[in-house]
Amino acid sequence: MSKNAPSANLELVRSLYARWERGDYSSDDWTDPKIELVFADGPAPGRWTGPDGLAEGWRGFLAAWKDFHTELEDCRELDDERVLVLVRRSGHG
Repeated sequence: MSKNAPSANLELVRSLYARWERGDYSSDDWTDPKIELVFADGPAPGRWTGPDGLAEGWRGFLAAWKDFHTELEDCRELDDERVLVLVRRSGHG
């Protein structure tokens, strides 16, 4: 692979955010069975595990907002396992 070619991890992150920018949060085919979602505070704090838990946590979070929107500003591969994502989220609570 060329040094300038995006990695599979970076492409995955970009494809997820492309869906989320359209308001499509339905796909979980990319998740690890041990995935963990944590909202430390906000309208729906909690901790969920697994794809079903991820869906439940996001449903609770999204239900608290009107016109919720996610916009990817930038993402960069840090190493073989990590991608840094800069995102802007907006909505009315």
